[in-house]
Amino acid sequence: MSAFLLSTTTIFGQQNQVESDSTRTQTLEEVLVQSVRVKPNAPIAHSNLTKAQLQSRNLGQDLPILLNYLPSVVTTSDAGAGIGYTGIRVRGVSPLSTNVTINGIPFTDAESLGAFWVNMPDFTSSVESLQLQRGVGTSTNGSGAFGASVNILTDASSYIPTAEVSNSFGSYNTRKHSVKFSTGKINDVFELSGRLSTINSDGYVDRAFSDLKSYFLQGTYNNNGTLIKALVFGGHEKTYQSWEGLTKQQLEDDRRQNPYTYENEIDNYKQDHYQLHWNQKFNQNWSTNLGLNYTYGRGYYEQYRQDDAASTYGGIVEATGVDFYGTAVTDLIRRRWLDNDFYVINATANYKESDLNFIVGGSYSNYDGDHFGEVIWARQFASETSIRDQYYFGNGKKTDFSAFAKATYTLNSKIDVYGDLQLRNVGYKTFGLTSDLENMRIDESYSFFNPKVGVSYQLASNSSLYASYARANREPSRSDFESNPDVKPEQLNDFEMGWRYNKEGVMLNINSYYMQYNEQLILTGALDDVGAPIRTNSGDSYRLGLEIEAAFSLSDTFIIQPVLTLSSNKNKQTYSQVDGILKDFGTTNISFSPEVVASNAFIYSPLKNFSLSFLTKYVGDQYMGNTDTDTSKLKEYFVNDLNITYEWNPKSVFSTVVVSALVNNIFDKEYVSNGYYYTYDDDWSVPGQLTTIEGAGYYPQATRNFLVGVTLKF
Repeated sequence: MSAFLLSTTTIFGQQNQVESDSTRTQTLEEVLVQSVRVKPNAPIAHSNLTKAQLQSRNLGQDLPILLNYLPSVVTTSDAGAGIGYTGIRVRGVSPLSTNVTINGIPFTDAESLGAFWVNMPDFTSSVESLQLQRGVGTSTNGSGAFGASVNILTDASSYIPTAEVSNSFGSYNTRKHSVKFSTGKINDVFELSGRLSTINSDGYVDRAFSDLKSYFLQGTYNNNGTLIKALVFGGHEKTYQSWEGLTKQQLEDDRRQNPYTYENEIDNYKQDHYQLHWNQKFNQNWSTNLGLNYTYGRGYYEQYRQDDAASTYGGIVEATGVDFYGTAVTDLIRRRWLDNDFYVINATANYKESDLNFIVGGSYSNYDGDHFGEVIWARQFASETSIRDQYYFGNGKKTDFSAFAKATYTLNSKIDVYGDLQLRNVGYKTFGLTSDLENMRIDESYSFFNPKVGVSYQLASNSSLYASYARANREPSRSDFESNPDVKPEQLNDFEMGWRYNKEGVMLNINSYYMQYNEQLILTGALDDVGAPIRTNSGDSYRLGLEIEAAFSLSDTFIIQPVLTLSSNKNKQTYSQVDGILKDFGTTNISFSPEVVASNAFIYSPLKNFSLSFLTKYVGDQYMGNTDTDTSKLKEYFVNDLNITYEWNPKSVFSTVVVSALVNNIFDKEYVSNGYYYTYDDDWSVPGQLTTIEGAGYYPQATRNFLVGVTLKF
């Protein structure tokens, strides 16, 4: 294997890999994700990451942070150090518009449309491979992809028994401990594997601790064309809240301070996943796959409220005072609960021959979620109520049915044609009260048709062109309906064109895109009272961009991997209320959409088992709102990390010892990667005159910090 091909897969995960024993093992189970993934020559922008690439920096940080150096990706962390609540935006698109699947099963929450990675701590340790598709991508299961889709395949079965102990430590009292095992193939057909993990961190932000636990258990049967895979995995997270952020003045005074002071201001949530997959290969041409899933989630957010309006608690509490505005208020501690069940069935059939790869399939899911609130302490309960009485209760039910047919056909030695048709029907019903004691009754049904077509043209053995068109439609989330009962679904027409070039020592991918939106649900910049982002329809808008991804081998030991995205992201017409008057702002920048996102990796491998990577990341200026005001501007930042890995193969006791170290933000840069922007009308300052007040909050990211870990494999 050349040094170039070995090294270019280290950070960004290019597709041109030389097959190894581990990848041969993996291909046995890639059938589980073949319906939602694309091949290397597909006319869709994508990046692949293998287990080895992910493990080099897997020292406790959440999976989105490990994807930070892929094209068009911007990541952030509420607690500042990449552990706890983290987020990822691709091409500037909200995380609520990113589709995530695990073994082809939707992981994205059906009702909120968010992917809460904190619910699966250390899940990276059980990932065999990952594909990130940018733009609409191929038809997938669950809610549509408007910025990206992340398709995860869990651990492949091992032919030999293995055991592994991994420990890492770092700044802010961070600790990760995990144990893994595999029985290896028993009678050449059965294998059982599992993992237990715990992660703790105090967080960069004061008291923004994370107490995370997770498990993973998997059984595999593989014999004579039959592959059965049963999994159960889950996590329990306790995180102290840090989503309120800091004002500009607080940031200058002490960027690590946390406005929350109540000792148990925590998020406490458990989530368990049960999956069963059955793949049957009938002959060289035909195979089928069936996937079943049940997900059970439950937990609460506990919060202390001082001088809160007693009327918002449905008569459970009595007022103990009056505030400045004459409102009857009291102090209390509340818990807001989620309790939900999610069922999924996927089925596909695949036909392959030399010139044709055809897949037809369908997916059905059913979500049932309860939302309710309790008061667990108050200065004065009402006479006929008691602790834990519910002051609101609501329910949301969502069904999602989709059917698709996709095919890749080789016309000749140079041209491949790709087609993909999807029909999707979504039903959403709610009843009961919101946390604001407002009656929420929704009964909506959406039918979407999502066609996709593309072509790849082989210029030479190492060079190809491609072009594609894809349409996606996506329904609003529950919080979108809470903000605006008349919210509309969003639609995207995605045009992509690119060139791929690869020869010994040089890899270059250039992709251009034009994403034309109708009623795109964009972030307003504001948050609701539990930190969830508020979105609004934007009418006509677009994203136009150029993505460049490259790798150059300067010698047998030195590689450079630059990545650059240049984009223009615009709302074509923006109106907003200012000082009581509706103002036309004309064409404005879409919130949280920097025009420049760039990264680079300098990889030095002087020895076969030793690698040193110097990683850089630049994110340009961006606005947190949609009116281009200076108050909403989030400044550019440029940070650098250092990653060192060394693998030792002793002759006894351990089969492999891997030592990893990661120094984040090595030059101690003070920066902010995320925030929020809000406005409100004030009629108190000047009697009889309405004045619009602006404000912003910021999430400071950690200055220089480190993680170091040792993995012992038996």
